[in-house]
Amino acid sequence: MRLRTVLTGIAGALSLIAVTGAAVAADPIKVGLLEDVSGDLGLLGQPKLNGSQLAVEEINKAGGIMGRKIELIHLDPQGDNARYQEFARRLVSKDKVDVLIGGITSASREAVRPIMDRTDTLYMYTNQYEGGVCDAGMISNGAVPEQQFSTLIPYMIATYGKKVYTIAADYNFGQISAEWNRKLVKEQGGTVVGEEFIPLGVSQFAQTIQNIQKAKPDWLLTINVGAAQDSFFEQAAAAKLGLPMASSIKVMLGFEHKRFAPPALYRMNAVANWFEELDTPEAENFKKRWHAKFPKEQYINDMGYNAYVAIYQYKMLVEKAKSTKLADIRKVIATGKACVTAPEGEICIDPKSQHTSHRMRMVTVDEKHNVKVIKDFGVIQPYWLGEIGCDLTKKNDKKQYTPSELPTK
Repeated sequence: MRLRTVLTGIAGALSLIAVTGAAVAADPIKVGLLEDVSGDLGLLGQPKLNGSQLAVEEINKAGGIMGRKIELIHLDPQGDNARYQEFARRLVSKDKVDVLIGGITSASREAVRPIMDRTDTLYMYTNQYEGGVCDAGMISNGAVPEQQFSTLIPYMIATYGKKVYTIAADYNFGQISAEWNRKLVKEQGGTVVGEEFIPLGVSQFAQTIQNIQKAKPDWLLTINVGAAQDSFFEQAAAAKLGLPMASSIKVMLGFEHKRFAPPALYRMNAVANWFEELDTPEAENFKKRWHAKFPKEQYINDMGYNAYVAIYQYKMLVEKAKSTKLADIRKVIATGKACVTAPEGEICIDPKSQHTSHRMRMVTVDEKHNVKVIKDFGVIQPYWLGEIGCDLTKKNDKKQYTPSELPTK
């Protein structure tokens, strides 16, 4: 009788352990999402939330990640960098997220990145940006200057002339992007005849337009950011400025050709890995699924697309690592085989920089705001950081480099 009781107790304990183990195995993978869906950048950030939700829905319907469902926890920092830091700490310490994704501006990324480094939590930045971050705790899946400016600026100089005027947002994205422009323009024998750095929220450009008219450039580099700064295009059209334009963010990110009446974006040229007018079978299938879930979406911008792809990249990394730990995920990246098939084609995470390769295309906007592909560059690797000495398989710099601030040797 006593033996039977003992055996029954052991069986019960084993059963409890099994149930507990199953419960642990079934715990969701928590994805923290910081995206601005209100404020000056809300128009750009809403597609990022939508893309994340679509990817999570698709993955969960297919069984999740290693049999675990994804739980998406979204907070809206409203473009406030202090709030970005507050929310990042909350998601890591209180919600215990396995990965943090998001941020629109480079300033928001730099506000969050040190927090993620201190907590050994993987951070995925999903925007096109000015490049240069060498940090083992961060994966970047947006396009960078060697994929955009290195193709765009030589084309503009060869096609329109050697004199360029730059209008840029006054924070690290605009300032470092302008630095890239100066470097590449000089290499092409061109001249920057004017630069203006505009604070976020500024919406009046009469003086800027007068300055451009006096400088008489051949073309404009427009890397202004946000709904307020985009007022430049309507005001320039009203003033009949009529200059060719180039950008690493216009059309595919801010979809100004959809928001403003023609010909405000006429003669805009951009190089991008994604724009909704892309008409490959894979892109069409993706757009069909997106618009079925979000029928009122005005435009699937590249940030929304990158946010969607990031969730699939994370799924691939966790499944190959069989772990959500940053150290294990970095071992997968170090193999050079951290690739996914995205609507643009196969893209891979570079082991040295943890940035992403992309299929890059140049587009131009006509007088009726139709978008046309004028050149397909194929897949371009994020090569610059590796060339200047960033190698995250060997050491973690935790720094952002620029053309004028390179790693010490």
